[in-house]
Amino acid sequence: MFALPLQVIDNFLLQYNLGQVLLLVYVLATLAALTQRSLKIVALQTMVFGLVFMLVPSIDGPNLYLYLGIGLIVIAPMAYVSAGR
Repeated sequence: MFALPLQVIDNFLLQYNLGQVLLLVYVLATLAALTQRSLKIVALQTMVFGLVFMLVPSIDGPNLYLYLGIGLIVIAPMAYVSAGR
């Protein structure tokens, strides 16, 4: 019953590495969080994704995603502190 959708998803994801998929999920999650109009939610979400980018050892690709995670970890606390609501 669920074989066809899972095969379609699997064939789609085989074309990309884990870093690219996580980056897409981060962008979609940020767009969804922007609907709440709360910078604190976006900052907390950015911290979590920064940790994920730094801690996932199976991201096969350049160290770009590690550096992205470090950048998100540095920027997110500043955004959280400066958020009004």
